[in-house]
Parts: sequence; structure tokens; C-alpha cells
Amino acid sequence: MAFGFWLLAQPANSQQLTAKSINWRDSLATLQKEIARQPWSTDLHLRKAAVNLELAQWQYAIDEYGLILERDVQNPAALYYRGYAHTQLRHYDMARRDYEELLSIFPRHTEARMALSYVLQLQGRQAEALDQLNQLVEQRPDSAVVYAMRAALERDMKQYEASRYDWQQASRLEPKNVDYVVSQVDVCLLLGRKKEARRLLDAAVKSGVPRGVLLSWYEKCKR
Repeated sequence: MAFGFWLLAQPANSQQLTAKSINWRDSLATLQKEIARQPWSTDLHLRKAAVNLELAQWQYAIDEYGLILERDVQNPAALYYRGYAHTQLRHYDMARRDYEELLSIFPRHTEARMALSYVLQLQGRQAEALDQLNQLVEQRPDSAVVYAMRAALERDMKQYEASRYDWQQASRLEPKNVDYVVSQVDVCLLLGRKKEARRLLDAAVKSGVPRGVLLSWYEKCKR
């Protein structure tokens, strides 16, 4: 399972979605008028592209970022978000090029390296994706998310011992994250270590996690 690096919050109902869409379209109309008066304003084009992203107008966003990059070839926001839009359209080679270009300018850009790893996973290039995450762990040893991303990929690659270690590190940095706990349990079960998995669950309950949340995992420890 690829550890997605972007999760968009969904509105509660269709009425909220419609209202949000109308508001963004109003903003888009206003920005288009302003751009007509100031056609070379990078800020206006960035704002318009951001609205295009909100409206899932991926190609329009790509075109806007392209205009920006014609005049400012190293604009980090344009490179990053154009890569994001390309990913939504499954233009994985183009997304990869944008992220690689951004990283050539800013080698420590965490989000760009996460995104590059994600795209490589979507392309089935797991070894290269793992290399990107190895670099991230070196750069960001304080990030639970980085360890979690690497752990998820290692699990998919059946590198269970390495995955177990990384889930441990993620849990150490964010001890109240239940997802990290159950991910450790999952890997322990794959390794045939039911007693260790049970100890992890007991420790989580002792730390305040409701036992009911973990019942299905307790059941797996019995099988």
C-alpha cells in the first residue's frame, strides 16, 4: 500500500460541496479579471492555479504553472503543484520531472521528496522510491511521518523486519498515534510474533487507547 502524502478533507454533504464550488468559481472569475489587468503577475497566476486545483481543474492548473515557469523557471510553488496536478492526471513521468527539478534546486524540500517517492511507487519503481525515503530519513530523523512512509513501503516490499523497526520509530516520535501501533502489530503478525503483537496491544490499552478499538487485532493474535 502506498502511503499517500496528500489527503483532502471532504465536505460533510452535497450542499456544502456545491456552496464551496460556487465560492471558488466566484474567486476564479475575480482573478481572471485581475489577470486581464496585470497579465504578468506571478502572484495572481499562482492564486488562480490554486483555485483550479480546488476545483479539480488539473489541466488548467498545469497551464497556469507553465506560464509562471516560462518567466520564473525555478519557482518552487509552481514546480511542486504542477507535479501534484500531473499526478492527478496520471502523468507520472511529467510529475517526476517536476519534483526532480525542484529537488535539484532545493535538495532538502521534504514535501517534494515525499511526492517523488509516491510517484515512483505509483510507477512500480519501489527500489527507487525507497531510496528517496532513505534520504528523507537522513534529512528528517525527527519526522514520524517519514518513518511511517518508509515503513509502509517496506511492508509492501515484504521487508518486514525493516518495516517493524520504522513503525517503532514512528511510534516513538508520536506515541499516541494508534495507526502506528496497529501497523507495528500487523508486521509482527506477518513475522509470526503473536506474543510481541499482543504486548504492543496491551501497552496501547494501558496508555489510554480504548480496548474496543483494538478488538479485531486481539482476535488476530489468537489465530
